[in-house]
Amino acid sequence: MNKLNPSIRYHLLVGLLFALWGFLFMFIVRPFTDDTTGFLFWIRSSIGFNLIAFLGYALIAVVQKAIYDKLQKWSFGLELSTLLFFYIIHMTGTFALYKSPLISGGYTFLQWNTEIMMKAAIVNLTVLSIARSYLIKLIPAKKDILTIKGDNKLDILKIKESELICVSNAQNYVEIFYINSNTLHSKLIRTSLKNLKEEFNFLLQVHRSHLINPSHFKSWKDSNSIYLTQMELPVSKTFDKELLAS
Repeated sequence: MNKLNPSIRYHLLVGLLFALWGFLFMFIVRPFTDDTTGFLFWIRSSIGFNLIAFLGYALIAVVQKAIYDKLQKWSFGLELSTLLFFYIIHMTGTFALYKSPLISGGYTFLQWNTEIMMKAAIVNLTVLSIARSYLIKLIPAKKDILTIKGDNKLDILKIKESELICVSNAQNYVEIFYINSNTLHSKLIRTSLKNLKEEFNFLLQVHRSHLINPSHFKSWKDSNSIYLTQMELPVSKTFDKELLAS
């Protein structure tokens, strides 16, 4: 899987459903046994182990979002690393509970890992992988929707990231240029270029008065100006190196 829904809220829902499934599976099937496996053992184990699963996956949700926000992409390698990280958290957390006075289990760490967790991981990680994959299809990430807000409450524009062409300074306002149905539109919003550059780090500054969406860069007109989608903008020497490097 090379895509990710980065929403922490949605992944907490996945973690909760995964924990509920794990509780029912563990309490009903009782997949392992030793001399401590009485009724109270299974009550404590089913609740405790799957609470750890939920908390572990909640940590995963936060960490993966931080990574995704920094890289702005996901990969198969990152997905495998995420599942491995979850396995390690779940395995060590459940073993600590298993050996605690609440359960006082009899397996050693090696036995717990090889005889219990590795076998359970085949099912658990498969279920989790499917849930994460369907999360993308059923609840699409809304990363590409930009909400540009001004100083006034009603000063707001929602557009797709791919539709935004550039932002230009207009005294106490900025003018947002965007494309919709192949038609160029613009809207004035009371804010600053600095604020927008800090909020939307994909924007590239090409002039003290202009930010552009690099995906709409078409070509250089000459050494001092560029063509964008249905637009032309000046480029200052202060920022041309940044554009050339992008």
